[in-house]
Amino acid sequence: MTLGDSEQVAALAGELGYPSTRAQIEARFRGIEGNDDSRVFVAADTDGRVWGWVHVFGHHLLESEGQAEVGGLIVDSRARGVGIGRSLMAAAEAWAREQGYARLTLRSNTIRTEAHRFYQDLGYTVVKSQHKFQKPLN
Repeated sequence: MTLGDSEQVAALAGELGYPSTRAQIEARFRGIEGNDDSRVFVAADTDGRVWGWVHVFGHHLLESEGQAEVGGLIVDSRARGVGIGRSLMAAAEAWAREQGYARLTLRSNTIRTEAHRFYQDLGYTVVKSQHKFQKPLN
């Protein structure tokens, strides 16, 4: 990804259920691009149209070995089923291996049954169910 992809990445984030402006994506990307333990890959055609993106990052825990995690994956609804998601996940997996991570994890909302099938077809398995809690700090 480059900053020039921000508007299209924002539109796709909205399709994923996370409405974002170009400015928001630019600010978030600036925080990611300088981090050696995080990458955003885009799938774009020769005209520069972004059809999908994946964000992958590493994190280190005290209680277990470090791991890479997919923070988000989206493929334009008009381009699903042609291999873009598979290619993006392959890029995320390759990056994770290059960084020395032994596993790649991801989280998927319980209502995204099509996404669950997609991940299972790629060899991912459900390892646990959990609740995610949050508290606004402002």
